[in-house]
Amino acid sequence: MKKVTIKNTDLEVAPFNFGGNVFGWTLDEKQSFDVLDKFVAGGFNFIDTADTYSWWVNGKGGQSETIIGNWMKARGNRENMVIATKVGSETKEHGFDISKKHILKSVDESLQRLQTDYIDLYYTHFDDEKTPVEETLSAYNEIVMSGKVRYIAASNVSPERLAESMKVAEENNFPKYLALQPHYNLLIREKFEKELAPLVEKYDWSVFPYWALESGFLTGKYKTEADFDKTARGGMVKKHFNDKGKAVLKALDEIAKKHNTVPATIALAWLLAKPLVTAPIVSATSENQLKTLFEAPELVLDAEDMALLNQAGE
Repeated sequence: MKKVTIKNTDLEVAPFNFGGNVFGWTLDEKQSFDVLDKFVAGGFNFIDTADTYSWWVNGKGGQSETIIGNWMKARGNRENMVIATKVGSETKEHGFDISKKHILKSVDESLQRLQTDYIDLYYTHFDDEKTPVEETLSAYNEIVMSGKVRYIAASNVSPERLAESMKVAEENNFPKYLALQPHYNLLIREKFEKELAPLVEKYDWSVFPYWALESGFLTGKYKTEADFDKTARGGMVKKHFNDKGKAVLKALDEIAKKHNTVPATIALAWLLAKPLVTAPIVSATSENQLKTLFEAPELVLDAEDMALLNQAGE
């Protein structure tokens, strides 16, 4: 598997990171171990999680990091993996929080659950929009200097607060965000392309889009209104079953037939073809879904394919 380097780091990753929100939610520990084993056997090495996954199940989260930690310990492979986790999300116990106190407490809890003494990439998961960026970055400075975290990144943070954070980091010699994890896929494009892409280019960030398949909508499994009631995530994406969504699904079907593959592989290949995208985040709960993922880096879309997909998703 050809690796890519996360910009401004020494981290080399395969071109997908595995989204760990399924661990402890739709997959139990045994099933999670099986999927992770197959993911690594396919040549991949990058796992994304968060301290609060899956808080919607137990109110506070922690299950995903715990399962990943148990798996790395059982396999003895920590040094071969690139592990990303996050801080700042809400749970039933607290709201969004990127205060220094919360970060310093949360990073130690994440390290304990992951059974490791360092995190490769640590994200501001959500901005609480009230903590001064100086306070947040001083906390990151402390945990980077101590060796607990190697690099920092951001996910759900406004363009204004991102720009302010970079300015404050420069002025105070604090660690800088060096990657962005935005909501971006063939269907959801406007915010990233208009508001965030200019910052990505300005600061030379790597980009790891989440919801690369829009919670399953872009797999093509939803063909009628009734199909949305058959899955755990169907209710979340039913809103996309409009003229634009149907046009995207039609284009995916057409190009999938041309390449003798499935719509999900085409949707992922489209993301990989975007010059600003480094490694999309994808989840899988079965061997068949993993196969979809494995095929995407090998598939090259031509200019006609890209034009058709771009037009459908506008």
